[in-house]
Parts: sequence; structure tokens; C-alpha cells
Amino acid sequence: MYSTEKTSNLAKLDSISQLSTNVYRILGQNPGPFTLQGTNTYLIGTTKERILIDCGDTGVEQYIDCLKKALGNNTIKLIICTHWHGDHVGGITDIFKHVTNGPIPVHKLRRMDSPEVDNIKFDYILPGSIITAPGVTLKCIATPGHTSDHLSLYFEEEGSLFSGDCILGEGSSVFEDLYDYMHSLETLSKLNITRIYPGHGSVVEKGYILVSKTGSHK
Repeated sequence: MYSTEKTSNLAKLDSISQLSTNVYRILGQNPGPFTLQGTNTYLIGTTKERILIDCGDTGVEQYIDCLKKALGNNTIKLIICTHWHGDHVGGITDIFKHVTNGPIPVHKLRRMDSPEVDNIKFDYILPGSIITAPGVTLKCIATPGHTSDHLSLYFEEEGSLFSGDCILGEGSSVFEDLYDYMHSLETLSKLNITRIYPGHGSVVEKGYILVSKTGSHK
């Protein structure tokens, strides 16, 4: 449930890209009219233990291979999921099986409108929670609208935002609740966002401009 931008019109994204000192993007290898070039997942940190944001779809072997390659000799300390949609949480069990060799903490906001999917055991966090690693401080911001449980993450050291599907790199997101979505954009507009790492599409520089434009066009 994302923008239906034609994939032929989209910027080409590499399977693995280093976007900053602390951020690698691993493309979910699941392109399509609803996922654009594919789901963006992100490895965060510079030490041996990394944070993974979102997990791609279930059963995508090429994604798991790319994730292993991006990790190298490092490990995943914990996972944060921006929302419940299958292209963001579906790969969790594959990661447990093939990458982490067992369960690790998976954080997300609680979904209040209906049960969680697939009986995955989540470690629920609250809006405003802070997740840290060496050189990394992520502030959890509730941004409902696309889904009721949608979470964005503000990377304080960079002034950047992992926006999930609240804001996309190409096209525009769809939403379950317009009022909630507009309120989320208002919340994000109060941050000095230098860069947006979206759930789909290219990185957005001067992210505060796109937040303002998105809010004014709805």
C-alpha cells in the first residue's frame, strides 16, 4: 500500500549502498508497483553490533544474501520495524534462521486496531523511547496515518529521519487515516531534518523541505 509509481520511471538503487558513515541501505529485492524499487532496510552503526531497521518480505533469498554481505563479520544487535506491513516485517523469521542464528529483540509500536501479524513476538516500545548504540541515538516518533502503528526514527547525530512509509523517496504514500497522517507531518515539521531515509525510494536531501511540501499538498 504505497505509491504506484511506475518502476521504469524510478531511480536505480544499488542492492547495497553506504549512505553515510553510520548508515548502509540494503534493498529488499522485492520491486513492484506497490514497493517501488523494493523495500529499503537499513543497517546502523560502526561497531560490531548493528541495528537493523525493517526486514523486507518473507522468503527472499537474494535479500538475505545481500544482508549477510553488508554485515560482513558484524552482527545484528536488534531490529526495529517501522510498521506491520509484510514487506517490512515479513523477513524477520528468515533473518532469525539464516543471519542471527536465533531470535533477537524486535522493537515496534503496538498495533491497537487489530492483532499483530503471524504471531511474531515483538518487544513493544513507546513513542519518545530512545534506542542507542555507540555513536547512534535514535528517537522513536509515532507517525500514524499510513498505519496506526507507524514509527519514524530521528537519528540525532545526523539530524536525519528514517521515515518508513510516512514519506517516500519517490511518489507519495497512501494512508489509512488522513487526520492522523497530517498530524504526523506536523510533528515531523518541527524537527530540523537534514536527510530522509525512506522506506521506499531514494534518499531525500534537505528533508525538511519535502515534509513541508507533503503536508501542504494533502
